Amino acid sequence: MSNLSSDLSTAGKRLFIARHGETIFNLAGRIQGNEAHTPLTQRGFAQADEMGRALALYLKGFSSLELVASDTGRALQTLSIVCEHIEMDWHQVVADRRLREINMGEWEGTYYNDLNGKLKIDHKHGLFLTQAPGGESYGDIVRRLKTWIADQRFERDMLLISHGMTSRVLRGLLTGQEPLEPIAAPMAESLPQGSMVQIVDGVETIVHLGAGEGEKA
Repeated sequence: MSNLSSDLSTAGKRLFIARHGETIFNLAGRIQGNEAHTPLTQRGFAQADEMGRALALYLKGFSSLELVASDTGRALQTLSIVCEHIEMDWHQVVADRRLREINMGEWEGTYYNDLNGKLKIDHKHGLFLTQAPGGESYGDIVRRLKTWIADQRFERDMLLISHGMTSRVLRGLLTGQEPLEPIAAPMAESLPQGSMVQIVDGVETIVHLGAGEGEKA
């Protein structure tokens, strides 16, 4: 009998998880959050293209995946490009607000350089150590992602496109990571933009390692 925790079980199904490609806000050094539409840059399109090509090779042909994404434009743009490579119609996506990036409140759209030290960042782990005014904590992300996980039946393999901070928390939850101090939330390893992982029953495998930068909201 399996002793796998039900919190980590994906019923043997594969979850392919990635963040969106580079955006115009990433390039400009601005905080994105969720409200502003921040389209992909040329590099962002290239990153999505690489992930799609890598996923197609990994799947070794067509595979019918459940398509899930954050409802933000940049996540949906990334998904549409990846889907070209696996011959799927991205319009079949289930867009879910619970997969959005950390809400940065009053700081959304602000240039990092204009915050004058108000936003403290743990560069070693790629984490925000300051909760933005009117924004979310990492605990808030954990709570909404736990409700998303609880709603999943895992009847098919899944392709999921989310965001830097959110995808790390999701990966942390799905692989049983211990809460990371000082944010008191599970947090998977930071991966370069353009990376994709596979998680099956608590075990993570890198499908493609991108060449982009680390996470910023």
